[in-house]
Amino acid sequence: MARYTGPVCRLCRREGLKLFLKGTRCFNKEKCSFEDRKNPPGLTPKRKGKISEYSMQLREKQKVKRIYGIMEKQFRAYFNEAHHHEGITGENLLQLLERRLDNVVYRLGFASSRSQSKNFIVHGHIKVNGHRVDIPSYQIQVGDVISFRDKFAKSPILEQNVNFAKSINRHPDWLSPDYTAMKGEVLALPKREHIDMPIKEHVIVELYSK
Repeated sequence: MARYTGPVCRLCRREGLKLFLKGTRCFNKEKCSFEDRKNPPGLTPKRKGKISEYSMQLREKQKVKRIYGIMEKQFRAYFNEAHHHEGITGENLLQLLERRLDNVVYRLGFASSRSQSKNFIVHGHIKVNGHRVDIPSYQIQVGDVISFRDKFAKSPILEQNVNFAKSINRHPDWLSPDYTAMKGEVLALPKREHIDMPIKEHVIVELYSK
């Protein structure tokens, strides 16, 4: 399956926004390269022209894809599913993305980034309701309990991530982490106000509606 393997800080510069793709490094202004170089890669301010409506819509879609670490085919499938659900399509789309298991593990604070969370999952370290799940796109439900294999629950990297999560109090209200037992529970489905990134989901709906 195709995936981006280049420098992720370049993606932040391209979108003109911190996407928090490198975990704790993104919270350190001295180490984050986006703080020093905010111009899009390959462009200078003098070469910037008028942004078309299509370009704005495309950039918004690319931004969301990069935040959640998914490719075009999978993103389009999420949009089609969101379109057939009751309610507002854009909000349905964001809810489906937030309900991904890799995102939930990250939101709980057990991983420093969604890519690290995905790595934990595919290597079989994550359990949902006591059963191992190795699919990052697995859709969580209300009442699900996310935990770890006993051996991995004691790993230094997990402890480091938890200590950092405690320091910034990162988890949203719809999730309840238990850092002593190294597990977390899904209290409710995510709502639009729970998403803290500046996303204009209606712009993406306009793009796919053409």
